[in-house]
Amino acid sequence: MQEIKTDITEKDIPAIEVKDLVAKYGERVILDHISFTVPKGEIITVLGGSGCGKSTLLKHITGLYTPFSGDILLDGRSIVYADEEEKRRITRFFGVAYQGGALFRSFTVGENVALPMEEYTRLSKEEIRERVKEKLKMVNLDGFQDLMPSDLSGGMLKRCAFARAMALDPMILFFDEPSAGLDPVSSASLDELILQIREKTHATILIVTHELDSIFRVSDRSIMLDAKTKKIIADGKPAYLRDHCENPDVRMFLNRGKL
Repeated sequence: MQEIKTDITEKDIPAIEVKDLVAKYGERVILDHISFTVPKGEIITVLGGSGCGKSTLLKHITGLYTPFSGDILLDGRSIVYADEEEKRRITRFFGVAYQGGALFRSFTVGENVALPMEEYTRLSKEEIRERVKEKLKMVNLDGFQDLMPSDLSGGMLKRCAFARAMALDPMILFFDEPSAGLDPVSSASLDELILQIREKTHATILIVTHELDSIFRVSDRSIMLDAKTKKIIADGKPAYLRDHCENPDVRMFLNRGKL
């Protein structure tokens, strides 16, 4: 039997592939048959006004919610149709930094970062301590492992959440409103950190945000969700969408309400 050859390589498999996704809360449709792919190594931002489904999309991609229909593949593996064992393996591919940090306030900074390693690996306590120091150094928090979350500023809490998201050296990182509540200087510093993380880890990064300055600083590409149509109404480089998108709502959003 002749061997069938293919030019498709592991590198060609998208990091994230959303296929014909329908998301509903009861009878209310939030996302209506949306599809997009994210190549490996890309930084993509998900935009849109209130109620457009940004957070809903993120929760579906990370497996917290099950879609009404459609599929979501991470590195070619469906998180929707995976059994519990396979889903646990898939979750090791990605890390999530939630909007408020979602740190355990009764744990030290180091203990928070160590949690994924303790749950998913068989590393010794000493190995985990060394890796915690390494991850904290990556986010400019070296030496802070013994502090409590209450001792950190808002920007430092975000950095700690980034370190925990990177604990297992994931292929994909999800950041939920990373700049929310930060002053402009701290926000710009966090954007620079995101670019450094991509350069050092080569991870694919999906960011849910409405912060326009951050969008233009870090995004290779943006997609915009629309609360009215429940669909993606724009997909491209943010500067191009701002200046040339045919949809005036997209240009209005990216130009701070001005055309």
